[in-house]
Amino acid sequence: MNDIRRTILWVIFGFSLVMLWDQWQVYNGRKATFFPGSTPAVVQPQDQTASSSVPGSLPGSVPSSVPGSVPVASSSVAGADQIAGAVPALAAPVAAPVAGQELVQVETDVFKLTFSTEGGSLVRAALRKHADMADKNSNFVLFDNSVDRVYLAHSGLIAGAGGPALPTHKTVMTLAPGERTLPEGSQSLELRFESPEVGGVQLIKTYTLTRGSYVMAVKHEVVNVGAAAVAPQLYLQLVRDGNKPPGESSFYFTFTGPAVYTEAQKYQKVDFSNIEKDKVDIEKTAQNGYVAMVQHYFASAWLLADGIKRDLFMRKVDTNLYAVGMIAPLESIAPGARKTISTTLYAGPQEEKVLEALAPGLELVKDYGWLTILAKPLYWLLDKLHGFIGNWGWSIVALVLLLKAAFYWLNAKAYSSMAKMKAVNPRIMEMRERLKDNPQQMQQEMMRIYREEKVNPMGGCFPIMIQIPVFIALYWVLLASVEMRNAPWIGWIHDLSSPDPFYILPIFMTLTTVLQTSLNPAPPDPMQAKMMWFMPLAFSVMFFFFPAGLVLYWITNNVLSIAQQWVINTRMGVPPKFHFPKF
Repeated sequence: MNDIRRTILWVIFGFSLVMLWDQWQVYNGRKATFFPGSTPAVVQPQDQTASSSVPGSLPGSVPSSVPGSVPVASSSVAGADQIAGAVPALAAPVAAPVAGQELVQVETDVFKLTFSTEGGSLVRAALRKHADMADKNSNFVLFDNSVDRVYLAHSGLIAGAGGPALPTHKTVMTLAPGERTLPEGSQSLELRFESPEVGGVQLIKTYTLTRGSYVMAVKHEVVNVGAAAVAPQLYLQLVRDGNKPPGESSFYFTFTGPAVYTEAQKYQKVDFSNIEKDKVDIEKTAQNGYVAMVQHYFASAWLLADGIKRDLFMRKVDTNLYAVGMIAPLESIAPGARKTISTTLYAGPQEEKVLEALAPGLELVKDYGWLTILAKPLYWLLDKLHGFIGNWGWSIVALVLLLKAAFYWLNAKAYSSMAKMKAVNPRIMEMRERLKDNPQQMQQEMMRIYREEKVNPMGGCFPIMIQIPVFIALYWVLLASVEMRNAPWIGWIHDLSSPDPFYILPIFMTLTTVLQTSLNPAPPDPMQAKMMWFMPLAFSVMFFFFPAGLVLYWITNNVLSIAQQWVINTRMGVPPKFHFPKF
């Protein structure tokens, strides 16, 4: 009867796994594996009729009888919920360009950028030192503005209460003459966009690109060319669609979405689904920090200097389009005067040391989850090993060797306990067969044998459980580190962040898992014995989809564990013996 119950429970458990996997595929924007349904929505070009009819008007605003009238924020920085609505909505994709807009191609040693004269916005960013995962001959594209993908950086001005419309990222600007490619021997390149007068104000936006850097200095000069004083507010926002990055595996469980950081609340990330449900709980005002868009390996961020008051917001812009940003007030500008505010735009890989040097807390976009306290020193050690070895694959092997050495005595204690269990296993099996009709007496007899032989059934588990957080943290280090992306190891492994193309490492991983499991003492209960094999084999199947670097780390751990267990069993007089399942 118990076997029938167990069988039914296993059927339910297996079906639940199937349903869970199917819903996970849907959640990640993919077609359901087992129960196909409707496909996820894709980004569609927006209707620009309302905004293009009036130069400088804000898309998405309610049409008014007064040309160019827009909703405005209060003259001082108010709550983010109120002020976010005043920030202009997303410009239409390149497929539907605004009249008078020009696209400008700019190149440095690390970037291939496309700027639009509509607002002087960055609409495409290809990273020359990072290849696309699908096409290794193409550059990875972070920012984009196409029918399939939208990911943009905007900035502009909004007026105080009752003020006129001001230059926004929808205002068509003029690009000053100058270099479009970073010259040899030069360390920087400047692009200067100048807006026409809108509401008595001219906005001059200057990008400074630096050799070898993914950091763009963006200077905003606000010139009052009118007859009255103005007190505008500068907004900075990142807008992107809610789809997972192309080619991202569902097995990675990485975060894609907006994040903010302040000294008070630290790092706060929000899922697109929570923005959709209006469940955004972030700090609304601060005088420090940044806003960012995060995805696996890469991030973008707007930064302001500390001490400048700013409102932070996240909002839904349109169908499957979301924005994160901040708004900062400028002091009153007298007629004929100007005010300059310097900002920074980062668009590049999550290189931990670079991000730490750029701004406090920016390295947190490289998300290790709740094990950050363990993951950061592990990454530091891995980076030091790479500096000495020069190969990320061998650095992973060396790091696992060091960890196994650090936990040697804990592992020895666990394997000694397992060896004792294996030694008494024949007595346990004989006793179970003899008392199979008397479960209560069987349990008492089993505990008596354990006491006589001084065997703790949990002695092999506890030392290993202590190490689990460390190895989970190492898993996240290897998964999150952009250094693994397109990094070769040996032979056929040309990219440690991608699955083994020939499945050699996952097959070897499965074999080592089988050997390691077979060295452990077989549980007396037949159902437990089957479970002991089911879990590691199911775990091994997942590794066929994991990055090669993660599989390499686990293989190294398995091989070292088998070697240590073999030595300890031999020393204790318990000949190593493989126990294979009998299903």
